[in-house]
Amino acid sequence: MSIGNSPEDDPNVPADDRDSIGRVLQQARIASGLTVEEVSASTRVRVPIVHAIEEDDFSRCGGDVYARGHIRTLARAVGLDPAPLVEQYDAAHGGRPSPTPAAPLFEAERIRPEPRRPNWTAAMVAAIVAVVGFVGFSMFNGNDVRGGTGTVAEGPAPEKKTTTPKPKATKTTDKPVPTESAIAAVPKDKVTVKMTAIDDKSWISAKAHDGKLLFDGLLLKGDSKTFQDDERIDLILGNAGAIELYVNGRKIDDRFQAGQVERLTYTKGDPAAG
Repeated sequence: MSIGNSPEDDPNVPADDRDSIGRVLQQARIASGLTVEEVSASTRVRVPIVHAIEEDDFSRCGGDVYARGHIRTLARAVGLDPAPLVEQYDAAHGGRPSPTPAAPLFEAERIRPEPRRPNWTAAMVAAIVAVVGFVGFSMFNGNDVRGGTGTVAEGPAPEKKTTTPKPKATKTTDKPVPTESAIAAVPKDKVTVKMTAIDDKSWISAKAHDGKLLFDGLLLKGDSKTFQDDERIDLILGNAGAIELYVNGRKIDDRFQAGQVERLTYTKGDPAAG
C-alpha cells in the first residue's frame, strides 16, 4: 500500500529530512487499521519489540541481523516496501553487517578452574622413601662384599614372549541416513517436523495449524525437537544456518545462512510441495 507522498518515496527529499523508521512503520500500521497486537499475531514479532521498533529502539531486537529481519517483516505486514527502510537502517548503523552467529548472545561466561597447588606432603613422603631405599640398598651391597667373592651360577635367561597387538576398532562418525523404512514409518496422515541444532544454538518457534504454540524458546547445540500436526506446522528459525531439518522423514537440503531468520510452513506429504 502507499501512504501519501512520504519522504521515503520522494527522491528529492534529503535523507536527514525523512521520517524515522519507527514513525513510518507506525503511520503505515495506523493507516491500515491494525493494532500492535494484530501486527504481532500476524508476524510473530512480540508486542514489546513492535512497540520498541515504532519508537526507534532496536536494542531489543538482539543485534543488527535480527533488527533488519524485524523491519522487513513489519514493513510487509503493513503494506510497505521493506528495502528503503532497511537501507535507512544500514545508513544509520554503519552499513550492512556481515552475518554473525547468534550463539555469542546467549553464551554464558565460562568458569576458569583454579590452578592446582603443589602437594608438598606427597613430595616429602616420596623423598623419605627414596632416602630409606638408598640406605638399605647400600647396606645390602656392603654385606655382600664382606661375605666373600663366591659367584652365583646364572640360569638361562627366560625367553621373552612376543605378543602381536590387536588392531583397534575404529569408530565411524558418519551420520545415519534415514532409510526408506524409516521414512515409511512417519504417519502419512500427519505432518512431522524434526529439528536438530548441529552447529550452534538457535531460537525457534513452532505453531500448529490452529495457531496453537507448540514451542517457543532456545534450542541448544545437539538438542532436537519433533512436532506433529494433522494439517500444517508453521516455523520460525532465528539462526537457520545452525538447524538440520527433517520434514515427513525427508531431510530439507536448503542451505540457510548463519544468523538468518527463516519463516517456513510444511504440510503433509512431500516436503518439497509444503
